[in-house]
Amino acid sequence: MRIEPDLAGKKGKQQLEQQPIITAPSEKKPYKAASKNKKRQKKPPPMQTAIQKLFNTCKEVFSDSRPGFIPSPAAVKLLGSVLDDMKPSDLGLRQSMPYFRSTDAGAKPPVTYMHLYECDKFSMGIFCLPQNAVIPLHNHPGMTVFSKILFGSMHIKSYDWATIIGGGDCSNKESSHFQPHEIKLAKVKSNAVYTAPCDTSILYPAEGGNIHCFTAVTPVAVLDVLGPPYSDKEGRDCTYYSSFPYPSFSGGDDLINGDIEGHEWLEERKKPEDFIVVGARYKGPKFVEK
Repeated sequence: MRIEPDLAGKKGKQQLEQQPIITAPSEKKPYKAASKNKKRQKKPPPMQTAIQKLFNTCKEVFSDSRPGFIPSPAAVKLLGSVLDDMKPSDLGLRQSMPYFRSTDAGAKPPVTYMHLYECDKFSMGIFCLPQNAVIPLHNHPGMTVFSKILFGSMHIKSYDWATIIGGGDCSNKESSHFQPHEIKLAKVKSNAVYTAPCDTSILYPAEGGNIHCFTAVTPVAVLDVLGPPYSDKEGRDCTYYSSFPYPSFSGGDDLINGDIEGHEWLEERKKPEDFIVVGARYKGPKFVEK
């Protein structure tokens, strides 16, 4: 049966007149609101990667970097602790990589350098040395350097310029005792084998072993942070040296306080022809340069 519109309207009106009007209070549904709140909650930020933490720390520590700059003790401790925690996997390194394989038995194997980052304040990079590879004796003028052995064993021999009688050091002292070709007296700072895991090595512009050489006892990876980095334009070029035992030259006894033990002569030289560095692309975890 079809209900006509007028009849339906009258019937509805009669029902409204007979029924009392009750106004129901508005009902809130807290469970829906709670559901919306859950959707609006921010997800926790992803954990910071080790390489990102290292970059951020370097940026903070070297924010005022300049030639001769030395970070505060607290800053040195902070960056040192970050480097101490670094593992090969944090940088995508494995000892099975070809960079750590020796080639010809008779020749010195090449050293591979993975560039991570560089600006006018600091630089980061990884040296990959096969067994018996050598980074020859060289200096870091006006720099603070952090070196972290990620895996392997490496012999490190390092020097500071010797302190002479009357103050100063042999790096800038002109004397008739010095032989030609810029031979200068240096004090051995370290002469030992270091094996990972070990503490980060830190050297300063004028102390701590600013002049050093590396020899790989086993395949080894070294993470290096320099502040400020080398710069030809600003006169911070790398100088290489040859070393000679103290008795090799005479006339230096009156330059130091009688303690000749641990002193050697260093002579400037050209970059060794058999020292070959090969560049490699870094393929480890990414970091944001912010």
